[in-house]
Parts: sequence; C-alpha cells; structure tokens
Amino acid sequence: MTGLRNYALRATGIGVAMAISAASVAAQSASDHGAGHGEMASHDTGSVYSAAMDTMMQSMDATELTGDRDADFLLLMIPHHQSAIDMAQALLEDSNDAEVAALAQAVIDTQQAEIKDMKGMLARLGHPID
Repeated sequence: MTGLRNYALRATGIGVAMAISAASVAAQSASDHGAGHGEMASHDTGSVYSAAMDTMMQSMDATELTGDRDADFLLLMIPHHQSAIDMAQALLEDSNDAEVAALAQAVIDTQQAEIKDMKGMLARLGHPID
C-alpha cells in the first residue's frame, strides 16, 4: 500500500468508523450479556457490521488510484459511504429504537445522494465510474 493510500484511508475516517462500530458492538454486547436471545443478537450485529467494514476495506484496497488527489479522495470515499449505507440498512432490518432507525434512514438517504454527487464529480474530473 502506497503512502498516498495510507494517508487517504486515514483521511476518510476509517479508524473513526471502526471505533464507532466496535463501540456499538461492545455496548450492545455489554447490555445483552446473559440475556439469551439478546446475546446472540449482539454477535449477529457484530458480524453484520464487520462484513460491511470488510467489504469496504476490500473495495478500497482494490481501488486503482489515479494520482489525482481529488479523484482519489472521491474514489475512496464511495466505498466508505457504501459501508455506512450497508450498516444502516442492516440496522433497519432489526432496529429497536425509532430515533436510531430514523437516523439510519437519514444516513442511507444522505450517503446515497453523496455517492451520486461523487460519481458526477469523478466524471467531470475525467475519471468516470459506473
């Protein structure tokens, strides 16, 4: 992994996203400890969020950088945003809190719009993607 890619990965907030995900899983696990079904749910939650993060990291690692800082930022942000969408969609399948579910839906709506905008910017910069 090149220095630019290392910098870009850190700059996109990967560490923050992983910390939030880990804290969420840890909090869920702590609150459900010994609760039978809840304990199983916390493991399922962790695996769903971990899968989203793994997919994001694989996609980012597979991204061929262009050498154009602006385009590379956008190229790396798209899988980052998609991971947020994937996590939010997983939450909506089994949310226990209307406020959190509303936030998850807002994340989906916002991130999808931003992905569309980023693809448009990439096309304008001469690096179109599907």
